[in-house]
Amino acid sequence: MKNLMKLVLVAGAFVLVQCAPSAKQLKEAVEKDPSIMFVAIEKDPEKFIEVVNKAAQEAQKKQQEKMANDEKQQRDAEYANPLKPEIDETRVIFGKKDAPITIVEYSDFECPYCSRGYQTVKQVKAEYGDKVRVLFKHLPLDFHPMAEPAARYYEAIALQDHGKAEKFHDKVFENQGELKSGKEGFLKKVAKEVGANMGKLEKDLNDEKISKRIQADMEEAQKFGIRGTPGFIVNGISLRGALPFSEFKDVIDKHLAKK
Repeated sequence: MKNLMKLVLVAGAFVLVQCAPSAKQLKEAVEKDPSIMFVAIEKDPEKFIEVVNKAAQEAQKKQQEKMANDEKQQRDAEYANPLKPEIDETRVIFGKKDAPITIVEYSDFECPYCSRGYQTVKQVKAEYGDKVRVLFKHLPLDFHPMAEPAARYYEAIALQDHGKAEKFHDKVFENQGELKSGKEGFLKKVAKEVGANMGKLEKDLNDEKISKRIQADMEEAQKFGIRGTPGFIVNGISLRGALPFSEFKDVIDKHLAKK
């Protein structure tokens, strides 16, 4: 009797399919007897996988289109009303201070995506030269234990010499694997290599001014909705994540064309 009832239900489902049932009807039929779905899968498993994969691809495509549309809308809004991060001219600035394009970067020395962002910014500087300047700010994430110590070393070295701080920045990102393994010993080694005064550095590492600067950078990033790293603001336009060079080029070229 049970088998007969199942056959009736499967047949009923077949009729429903032929009659183009509503989503609600299909849902109710499968909920009453999940074996309906199993029968269909067993009958043609390859087709089932093909349909599932196609549905997943379509869902992913729609999600990507939505994200692209949301990004465009946000970017259009920022072109009309640019973001305004604080530009402290006394901080380390990579490039000429009167460059027409300012990139504010919110970064984490231990983040692998920030390492990719570092390479992209290098490409931007190579392409645009004196037209671009970069202000490096800090967004150390909780799950990167060496990110904040590295930020402190960077700012402490900056109190001595901006050029040495920039060299420190480059060396840490170019040897990021050593930061994880060598920890503070690696930071001290790099500080010595760039010529920092180690005695002064030790005193300045816990300077309240450095703590406040890092905290202010983090709060500013949060204010602009930048919660992950890296994040960039290019002449008031936000770029979130380790985006390719082309994304930076698009924003920079639009600003240079206006000028």
